[in-house]
Amino acid sequence: MPAPATKLRIKSPALLVAESGADRAGHGLKRTMGLFQLICFGVGAIVGTGIFVGLSDSVAQAGPAVVVSFVLAAITCVFTALSFAELGGAIPVSGSSYSFAYAGLGETTAFLVGWCLLLEYGISISAVAVGWSQYVNELLDSLFGHQLPAALSAGPGDGGVVNLPAVIVIAMACVLLVRGVRESARATAAMAAVKLTILLAFCVIGYSAFKDGNLTPFSPAGLGGIGAGTTAAFFSYIGFDAITTAGEEAKNPRRDIPVAILVCMGVVTLLYCAVALAAIGAIGAGEVGGRPAALSYVVNEVTGSTVGGAVIAFGAVVAIASVVLAVMYGQSRILMSMSRDGLVPRVFEKVSPRTSTPVAGTLIIAVVFAIPAAFASLDAVVNLCTIGTLAVMAVVNLAVLALRRREPGLKRTFRVPLYPVAPLLGIGFCLYLMYETGWTTWLQFAAFLAAGLAVYAAYGRRHSRLATTAAAPAATEAAEVVPIGGPAADVTADVVEAAR
Repeated sequence: MPAPATKLRIKSPALLVAESGADRAGHGLKRTMGLFQLICFGVGAIVGTGIFVGLSDSVAQAGPAVVVSFVLAAITCVFTALSFAELGGAIPVSGSSYSFAYAGLGETTAFLVGWCLLLEYGISISAVAVGWSQYVNELLDSLFGHQLPAALSAGPGDGGVVNLPAVIVIAMACVLLVRGVRESARATAAMAAVKLTILLAFCVIGYSAFKDGNLTPFSPAGLGGIGAGTTAAFFSYIGFDAITTAGEEAKNPRRDIPVAILVCMGVVTLLYCAVALAAIGAIGAGEVGGRPAALSYVVNEVTGSTVGGAVIAFGAVVAIASVVLAVMYGQSRILMSMSRDGLVPRVFEKVSPRTSTPVAGTLIIAVVFAIPAAFASLDAVVNLCTIGTLAVMAVVNLAVLALRRREPGLKRTFRVPLYPVAPLLGIGFCLYLMYETGWTTWLQFAAFLAAGLAVYAAYGRRHSRLATTAAAPAATEAAEVVPIGGPAADVTADVVEAAR
């Protein structure tokens, strides 16, 4: 290992894969997810609150030009998705962008990426659970004419006492994840099919009442509104990176992860644009913008009946539950990887021999993020979550550039096209959207990173297993000749061979 890498505590891709646990009894995760399951998992992680709840916020900012906002947000994600695809195929481990940063930019950057992922996934879990609660009430109102009392369906900041449905959906996701990844994958696939069917049905209803006049003025707030709408719409795409957290549970991760990422981004972008146009074309941007449960409202207005709205509300309940499930899955796998490296407590590393899942870590995640879902208003931290996610995406693009230079012989089943232009554009788009979040969010983000550095200095740096190894370069060389057993043997052997 060259001297600069040693100073930065960079971990080679070969060592990351060798330490993934596939060769140790009781530590390996079962490879049970094929391409179809990965695609469903990706759709499950992305399509949910962003379109069922967040669409109205994006429309309020951009008007009918929200379609442009969705496309710009998608372009930002696509450039980064290409980088995720390359790295996910080359380094098939559960750590996702955390592990990619460790291999490309070093331990300090990797810890801060993991710190941001705690924010991204944690706030997503809590915020999505709160959105689920809104649609549960919408469904109950459509079916029975009654809703849960405000005291049990909202936190104190929103006029209630405790958001009980939000806690329930997190608990249900936790139970599924603890039982095993096969059961979770099946549930995610079923829920993905339901929500795609319902959104396509919504498009049919919305376009049946489409009026061209509802699209004018197309961009009432100009470019500023489109930019603000893009920042709001970006939250709708958060989650596609969760596909790479299945690196140790995919049957053929080097082939399937890049394909799953690209298919998901294409399907989701087309779906979002179609739904937004259908909603605005049917009743106008003024009616959609800022309205809770906007899709149910559109269907009720078009059909003159509450039946269609109830169906949409049911689809939202299913869709948002699947996001909670997928994001909790990703969070548990990233913490498991950080724990394996010694940067967070070892409890997150432990995998049950019976279920092949990190049971203790999953339970801790459920409890920790059920608390803000139950009691807090999360609107104030959504922008902080967005800027943290964009920073992580920028780092992933940087990691592609660094690894192309440092590990030119690494076997890559997918390569970013138009290199190095594509990753550089990915970085540029991320920085633009980060700028659009505003200076207040930047100050919050700076404070958040400072807190992360303090935690790293106090715990992570001192407990790092890479640092406490007698000779980190020797450990890297040893990892290249470790005989890898178990179900990950073929994938690991290829990566180790490529890293020689």
